[in-house]
Amino acid sequence: MIKTHEIIIVDDHLLFARSLASLVDSYDEYTVKYTFQNGSELVAKLASGMALPAIILLDVKMPVMDGIATMKWLKKYKPEAKVIALSMEDEEKTILNMLRNGAKGYLLKDIQPSLLKKALDTVLEQGYFHTEKVTTTLMKSLDPESNSNKEIQLKENEIRFIKLACEEKTYKEIADEMFLSPKTIDGYRQHLFEILGVKNRIGLVLYAIKNGIVEI
Repeated sequence: MIKTHEIIIVDDHLLFARSLASLVDSYDEYTVKYTFQNGSELVAKLASGMALPAIILLDVKMPVMDGIATMKWLKKYKPEAKVIALSMEDEEKTILNMLRNGAKGYLLKDIQPSLLKKALDTVLEQGYFHTEKVTTTLMKSLDPESNSNKEIQLKENEIRFIKLACEEKTYKEIADEMFLSPKTIDGYRQHLFEILGVKNRIGLVLYAIKNGIVEI
């Protein structure tokens, strides 16, 4: 089978990086293109013209240039990069820092190999992958002053849009189901992001769950 998705690993622990590379290479669709020891090496390679891989597996704690500094650079210069953070720590502040700077997922290094494969597949298909721990952290991060304690009157169509956005539908599919133009749906999306104080569809889903608009 042809390997269709290239992966880059950035981790200063060589034994772990090699083991991780071997695991990723064992998946049919994935191959490890490069392994770097810190963010500085990755940045230098990207700045020299290297194309972005399908996904970057990025360690959080590294010398020279750590994961957070690397994410800040990627957010500024390569915002389209798909990054899954890897760490031995599940500190909420670190998780939020990585996600706010553009990471599409956050995994602990002691996860099962099957979960890593699921994370890679899901990030490619949906754009993000969050474990239960990360979802809980994100929900806690919602500003209670701007969301929970502030009465927000949502219109019927806005509530319907939120419910559909919580399903695996594209915005075009939502527009078709609501018999509205994609431009109108885009207007709903931007308006709701503003009044609910969220930055993306993940935040919209979390708001819907927290406020009982949808159930899980």
